[in-house]
Amino acid sequence: MPHHAFSGDGIVVVKMDNGYNIGVRPASEIEILERAEEPLSSHTGPTADISGDDLPVISIVSTGGTIASFVDYKTGAVHPAMTADDFLTAVPELSKRFNVRTRVPFSILSEDMTPKHWIELAEMVAEELNTGASGVIIPHGTDTMGYTAAALSFLLPELPGPVVLVGSQRSSDRPSSDATMNLLAAARLTQENIADVVIAMHETSSDTVVAVHRGTRARKMHTSRRDAFKSINSPVLAEIEGDNVKFLADYRKRKDVRAEVKGGLNENVRLIYSYPGLTPDTFSKMVEGAKGLVIAGTGLGHVSSALVGKLEELRDEGVPVVMTSQCLNGTVNMNVYSTGRNIMNAGVIPAGDMLPETALVKLMWVLSQTSDMMEIKEMMLTPVAGELSDRRVE
Repeated sequence: MPHHAFSGDGIVVVKMDNGYNIGVRPASEIEILERAEEPLSSHTGPTADISGDDLPVISIVSTGGTIASFVDYKTGAVHPAMTADDFLTAVPELSKRFNVRTRVPFSILSEDMTPKHWIELAEMVAEELNTGASGVIIPHGTDTMGYTAAALSFLLPELPGPVVLVGSQRSSDRPSSDATMNLLAAARLTQENIADVVIAMHETSSDTVVAVHRGTRARKMHTSRRDAFKSINSPVLAEIEGDNVKFLADYRKRKDVRAEVKGGLNENVRLIYSYPGLTPDTFSKMVEGAKGLVIAGTGLGHVSSALVGKLEELRDEGVPVVMTSQCLNGTVNMNVYSTGRNIMNAGVIPAGDMLPETALVKLMWVLSQTSDMMEIKEMMLTPVAGELSDRRVE
């Protein structure tokens, strides 16, 4: 296999017949018996016919990740997909059904994603939808895909068509790869009457159904399983089995609007998890200089009573604090116990059944538009993209 950035010094990577790679540190010299042909690339690979006027136009805006790659079966090497030709080489079925436009604004590991990347993506998605794409597919690394989906949901509150984030838990050079099935399902969804930001990933570990999750409600719940993504406090929006799309919950329909980016993202917002032993001094250091704070509290939305004074200080300094729950399922309710009531009296905003990471992104978005505490609270408690159940906890 070709040497790459993750190859250890002195390690030879060998492609096995079963599709997996192994790294070997040779004990002696290696004799090369035969060299494979040069790998395919976007410059030398075949050009797919994607010019059919009768085919619907879809846009693929790739950010990187496991799914944004294809295998050269002559050498076993995996290459990043950088052009429409690359994606059609990896999934030739797309060219039979769609006129594919592809843009690659950046190709990074998903843990390197930042709010600046989210804004760049939102602007590019809006441009693609406003210039004829029936839907936009965003291949993305799975680790932070939920954050990106939430950010796009707030930055693009009105859409003429769907934005589908899609990933893969297994590399495309593995026999168990879920890349092709997820990508084809995402492409199929772009032709439906839906105008939401969603995530499309395997529903089970088998190659049967792809689940469609609301962008503000999805979380990666397993490190490696193909069905890692689950909808939290919200039903799955749809299931895709082959060409059959079955909608299971309410979704926004297409309408004749221009996609426009609304607001921005204030990056100086923190997300911290409460834990036993978190002292007021440590808490102060963690939130120093923050313009906003989201707490993933315990149970119904609690922190140690020793921290209530620090929450009051933040209130007096004009720093909004939003409370979510580490439990994920269920809703924050700080009216039940005295500690919760004291936290509410300190001005903390209860985030209902929002996911902590969704609340983080939403507070970034809200703070880019206002600094008034009453407006911040009202905006945080008003559903924008299905991130919050209609039942509000005041």
